[in-house]
Amino acid sequence: MADGVVAGGRVEAPVTWKTYMMCAFAAFGGIFFGYDSGYINGVMAMDYFIHEFSGKVKSDYADDPSGYVISSSNKSLITSILSAGTFFGAIIAGDLADWFGRRTTIISGCGIFMVGVALQVASTTVALLVVGRLIAGFGVGFVSAIIILYMSEIAPRKVRGAIVSGYQFCVTIGLMTASCVDYGTENRTDSGSYRIPIAIQLIWAIILAVGLFFLPESPRYYVRKGDLTKAAEVLGRVRDQPTDSDYVKEELAEIVANNEYEMTIIPQGGYFQSWANCFTGSIWSPNSNLRRTILGTSLQMMQQWTGVNFVFYFGTTFFSNLGTISDPFLISMITTIVNVFSTPISFWTMEKIGRRPLLLWGALGMVVCQFIVAIAGVVDGNNPSTVSAQISFICIYIFFFASTWGPGAWVVIGEIYPLPIRSRGVALSTASNWLWNCIIAVITPYMVDADKGNLKSRVFFIWGSLCACAFVYTYFLIPETKGLTLEQVDKMMEETTPRTSAKWKPHGTYAAEMGFTGKDVAATTVEDVAQKA
Repeated sequence: MADGVVAGGRVEAPVTWKTYMMCAFAAFGGIFFGYDSGYINGVMAMDYFIHEFSGKVKSDYADDPSGYVISSSNKSLITSILSAGTFFGAIIAGDLADWFGRRTTIISGCGIFMVGVALQVASTTVALLVVGRLIAGFGVGFVSAIIILYMSEIAPRKVRGAIVSGYQFCVTIGLMTASCVDYGTENRTDSGSYRIPIAIQLIWAIILAVGLFFLPESPRYYVRKGDLTKAAEVLGRVRDQPTDSDYVKEELAEIVANNEYEMTIIPQGGYFQSWANCFTGSIWSPNSNLRRTILGTSLQMMQQWTGVNFVFYFGTTFFSNLGTISDPFLISMITTIVNVFSTPISFWTMEKIGRRPLLLWGALGMVVCQFIVAIAGVVDGNNPSTVSAQISFICIYIFFFASTWGPGAWVVIGEIYPLPIRSRGVALSTASNWLWNCIIAVITPYMVDADKGNLKSRVFFIWGSLCACAFVYTYFLIPETKGLTLEQVDKMMEETTPRTSAKWKPHGTYAAEMGFTGKDVAATTVEDVAQKA
């Protein structure tokens, strides 16, 4: 294929360093997700935090240290309430992204998040801490839902998988940073032990909000609004090309033509109709809106079912309960470091190997590791060498997740929706992630705490079985979207099935089918373009 030409005949701008960095900065929003999810893991195991928020005195539990913990109900509430807020934040963000823009919605999320963090820093009771995490959750919902949408819409086809994978990489950096900060403050004997880890989150919000003021809006947002002049301007910025270049004209022509085509087959109406459009069509049709919505929401559900957040939310307390580990904080930090260094592998494999094979082999690898951990724990769980082997396979399991399902699920949901429902579709998918995140955070303490289910290593039988479901799910339902523009993904899903999608090749463009070329970008409204077509 000639340089600068996409299969199907459309020219494409080369990816410049400026373009790459502009797109990659948005991935910084993943630190919100990672850090806010990760810091609570260590904080709830800190002596000062337990005393401050439960009223317990450590000396009273000298004979039974396992009792000096936050209660299962409070642990469940504190951990899960963030996800509950994020669920609703993600749903709301879908509307705001269409009304006010992707970038504006993300910046607003940063502001809401900072209010929630301030309340958490001030908290000395479970009630105020929960309120703060709920409000912060709304902000994280705004950011996590729309940052994926924004990156998918501005990233060039050639590096879109790597760019969106960068979001998951930032999630892992957030988790690791939180674990390191927890490790550094755990032995403090004042409120700084938990307030410092919480307050550091303000840094991430300020960096992202300020940086986004200098980034352009998504060109596809302006196409939705009918302002093709602004769409051409911002597309030129994110492609590092003059607005009147052929690269910009041809890409904008395809975006507009695709939007026009989708608008003709998706019923138009008011607010409630716009949400109802996400559920139109037959569940048996691979390209129906209903099928895509189910695919996106169930994919995020499957990502949570892998059980990885069990390690990052409750790893410190889980490792403590294994009994033979002297420093569970250190082991928890090691798992987050493995997570960080495994994720960048996906930057290359996502575009070279593809989304579908990575999700298949990732699920299979996790199944094997989790069953080994579970079986070893049942057979000889009290042996120090067995525990060491379990930790090793937990790290290998994290490697498989971080290099496949971690970034892969986010990449796919950013690609499968047509433009008229994309913001709401991505919002619903992200909300599904947080819903199942919340459910797992609620039930896990009751599964593994010593005074409840006390499953210990046996909990990995559950996660392993769910990963087996993810393998079957991927084989039958996940299409291959590697190397395609967002508009070509639409055509692929119309013409093929998930199991044959990897063989599909682009053979035309919406712009060519509608008789609309790059010269028509001088039109200033979508209605003008429709008349030309």
